[in-house]
Amino acid sequence: MKTWSELGKIQPLAARILENSIRRNRLAHAYLIAGARGTGKGDVAMLLAKTLFCEQLDGTEPCNACNACKRVASHNHPDVHWIEPDGQSIKIEQIRHLQKEFTYSGVESNQKAYIIKGAETLTVNAANRILKFLEEPSRKTTAIMLSENTQAMLATIRSRCQIIELQQLNPDTFRQQLVEAGIMESNARLLSQMTNNLQEALDLNEDEAFAQGRKLVVQWVEMLSSSRDDSYLFIHQQWLPYFKDRLAQEQGLDLLLLAFRDINFEQIGNQARMALFQPGDERLERSALAFTGSELLANMQAILHAKRLLKQNVQPTLVMEQLALQLKR
Repeated sequence: MKTWSELGKIQPLAARILENSIRRNRLAHAYLIAGARGTGKGDVAMLLAKTLFCEQLDGTEPCNACNACKRVASHNHPDVHWIEPDGQSIKIEQIRHLQKEFTYSGVESNQKAYIIKGAETLTVNAANRILKFLEEPSRKTTAIMLSENTQAMLATIRSRCQIIELQQLNPDTFRQQLVEAGIMESNARLLSQMTNNLQEALDLNEDEAFAQGRKLVVQWVEMLSSSRDDSYLFIHQQWLPYFKDRLAQEQGLDLLLLAFRDINFEQIGNQARMALFQPGDERLERSALAFTGSELLANMQAILHAKRLLKQNVQPTLVMEQLALQLKR
């Protein structure tokens, strides 16, 4: 999305709030853009940065053609600083480097901006350092923080930001968009549950690693549906070696959650809403007979709890070992 009008089609409230602030020249010194993965947090940050530096702003809209807009889009603008998690978290050394950069005046103007992706992963020390920035804002400094889990952030940071909540997109609308983009209906159903970002969905559709992860999830569910109880061995020999980084770990749990949801849909006769399995799949039918309704509910709650632990940076091996012991059959 390159314009506020485009953003307004999928996030009307957020676009309206920010456009009104731009018109009135009342942009806040710090924003916390909150929303699930794929809801457009990065697009909002990019639009805000372009708006701040665009050389040919048309009302509220950045031109997307000037030198400043192009460099913001390519992450090469000298006065726009991007920070992403280094591994599992954003570390204090990254914030110290940012603070050092901000002791200098802007390279091309007196305006500066910094964008922190995955702000909920700030370590305690890093969060306290960034808090000092927020408590003593420069008039020409804009902070833009992006988070999927604002409750994992310091309350003092949240209170010093204007929070823009992005709404979950309609999966059915997005599924149709994926079909129109050339993705098979069966894959579009799954991808529309995994992300709300068109490019990410297109990439996943071609990603062999994602397809293999899907097979691993089905394999684990089949194992739980049978008389074998090899979950603990399975996660150490196959799950953990495959789902290595944090994004992959969360993706694996998302797929596992969808698998148990599909089993529930099979039990209640709502096959139209299935995502990971296809209606009539024998493995799905066997699983529907193996689990009770209460077991399915308990399993889905255990998976959601595991996702929360990962977001809190609990060691993935411990999270998955606990989940393996909790899953019922």
